[in-house]
Amino acid sequence: METWRVVATVLLAAAGLPLVLVLMAKARDRTGRSGTVAITGAVALVVLLLLGVVMLTVLPGALTWTLLGLVVAALGVMMLAS
Repeated sequence: METWRVVATVLLAAAGLPLVLVLMAKARDRTGRSGTVAITGAVALVVLLLLGVVMLTVLPGALTWTLLGLVVAALGVMMLAS
């Protein structure tokens, strides 16, 4: 594995895990149901894991860094909005 793939995946995890928590908090605020919060967290975590595996293995460099930038931007917007 190339070093840039590992670095990008670690950065994705560092931005993605707080993003999962923010999504779960927003689901709790909107619905107030623990079931919805759990489903939102599970779906977001599975998508994050699949994206990390794909970034480590097959995605080209430009697409990998673009996706990482989108995740970081989404986290920044959600943190500033709350």
